Amino acid sequence: QVQLQESGGGLLQPGGSLTLSCAASRFTVDDYAIGWFRQAPGKEREGVSCIRSSGSSTYYIDSVKGRFSILRDNGQKTVYLQMNSLKPEDTAVYYCAARRIFCSRTSGDFVSWGQGTQVTVSS
Repeated sequence: QVQLQESGGGLLQPGGSLTLSCAASRFTVDDYAIGWFRQAPGKEREGVSCIRSSGSSTYYIDSVKGRFSILRDNGQKTVYLQMNSLKPEDTAVYYCAARRIFCSRTSGDFVSWGQGTQVTVSS
């Protein structure tokens, strides 16, 4: 199975921007849809965004539409989550995850997970 590693998290003020990276290893990422999930303290993990293996289809949770963008570079085996106009409620540990071909909004459908990267938005 593909192995994933997130990077790019940090501490920033509201209104700031951050780009998270999800790098794949061991296998090509071309055949996998990559999803970004987040989990805030005391809350359930939620699907934030996902991009299909071909890159032809994406989705975003309503709360991040217009602010976040998901991109993939299969040559670099990396998927990015560009986050703009960040809000305190975006504070969470962000995970990327992989499943074959198609996106899903259900975390249980994903077979490989990274370790997570912390994003904290605070003034």
